[in-house]
Amino acid sequence: MVATLQQTIGKINPKLYATNGKELLKKYGSADKIPAEEVKPQALRYFTKDNLFKLDPNGTEGSHTLVYDSSSETLEPIYFFILDLMNDRGLAPKKYIDNFSSSPGSGHFGELGQRATVMQQQAAKLMGDVNTVLRSILNIIYDLKEFRIRLQSYDDLKSDNKESAILSLKQIWMDKVDITKGNSSLKAMGLGQAGFTTLIDAFLVVKDVKDINRLDLNDRVKRILHPRVHEFYIWLEQSEGELRKRYELEKTYLRSQVNSLKLYSRWAKPYLRVAQELESKDMGREAALVKTFNTIILELTLLGKNKVDIESAALQGDLPRELKNIKTKRNYNSCVLVEFRFRGIPQRMGGQQSHYTFGGRTEVTFMAYALNDDELAKIDEELEKSEVGDVLRLVEGATTESLDQLKDEIDFFLEEPSPEKTKAKSKDTSNPFFAIIGKYNETEPKKEEKADEEKKEPIIIKPDTFIERTQIRAFAAQTASENAFNLFDVYKKAHGMPSYT
Repeated sequence: MVATLQQTIGKINPKLYATNGKELLKKYGSADKIPAEEVKPQALRYFTKDNLFKLDPNGTEGSHTLVYDSSSETLEPIYFFILDLMNDRGLAPKKYIDNFSSSPGSGHFGELGQRATVMQQQAAKLMGDVNTVLRSILNIIYDLKEFRIRLQSYDDLKSDNKESAILSLKQIWMDKVDITKGNSSLKAMGLGQAGFTTLIDAFLVVKDVKDINRLDLNDRVKRILHPRVHEFYIWLEQSEGELRKRYELEKTYLRSQVNSLKLYSRWAKPYLRVAQELESKDMGREAALVKTFNTIILELTLLGKNKVDIESAALQGDLPRELKNIKTKRNYNSCVLVEFRFRGIPQRMGGQQSHYTFGGRTEVTFMAYALNDDELAKIDEELEKSEVGDVLRLVEGATTESLDQLKDEIDFFLEEPSPEKTKAKSKDTSNPFFAIIGKYNETEPKKEEKADEEKKEPIIIKPDTFIERTQIRAFAAQTASENAFNLFDVYKKAHGMPSYT
């Protein structure tokens, strides 16, 4: 069972927002260890006396519920009226929960199932393309590593390791080039034919064609060595250029494949996400969902917030004037959580086969909360750990993370400058006029180093200070309770319902 947003808030601050908070803290020791599913949530509770507002776990709950039951009225006007009203009041609502469940025997269930299947098939096809390109990238990276090893021997020819580099390249030539001659190759003759046992050692020892005559070898071995050493040095001269050219081409191909992978991943993500969103939520033993009935249940949750302006509130007298210059490490917010629960009967709109209208019973609950920035961030963290977060991580893992695993190696090859670019960037300091204007003193801009993404540390919520608890959070709670009631009351009056008392 997935915890609701109210239960998540109750887990984060069980003392204020869970009716069983004391029992859970006693049982588990700390709020972080409390399972959100065991929380019995509540909105903030308070009492007022002589115009004094005070948070009290046994006071009045800042929660208001309206029920609207009409088979002809749909949910959309109710939802958008409240959404626009929250925006007008500066609450900037954010949608946290959007679930639905249809009875298995309804036409709505079958039609959405077909749409989900289409999305899944398209996503599966694109993911197949992603996997194909990913395998190609792996093969290219392994090839590039082999090329670098080979090219290192050519680079060593220009260093103090020249002798070792020559021996290494001779071994490669015998294994890759000369071996194609079959029985007449140096290895075949040196290891398999009598009289040529010194052939391989002689080939490795000689430095050039002229050096062959200085060796104490029989004429047959010398006659074989002459053309082979000549062939080796021709190969040595030409192979480096061809190998470097192939290396650059492979890097270009790698860039092309990486771009293709990013493109396929971008195409696949919407299909994966939509396929997940079209999945019906398992509501277990929900009594309203009868298998053969034509019924749907929708759940929507919005959370809006207003940041408390301490200085402005102090100047207006809502907070003690002494607090107008106080600086807090975190902001406090007046929050209103609006929960929609709709039970309706799907009906095709105007005979169309692709859209439904929903008439039925709507229950809207307005709940007030006072939350600081740490608590709001903790809500997002807890939701990431939930089933919804797991699904989104699967989407990212199937597309983006596969590429991130190879990021370092891909960046190494793609950001490596080619020899031509290196030569082009080398400075020509022969122009005296450039020296006069300081051209040669300019340094090339450094690339910003991309720091490895560090693992996010869990958010730790520090207890409220005395001023935060008694003044700032209390003021945020009072504003939140007023906002929740006003949203509730304005909707009722706008729809001709009796005023709330």
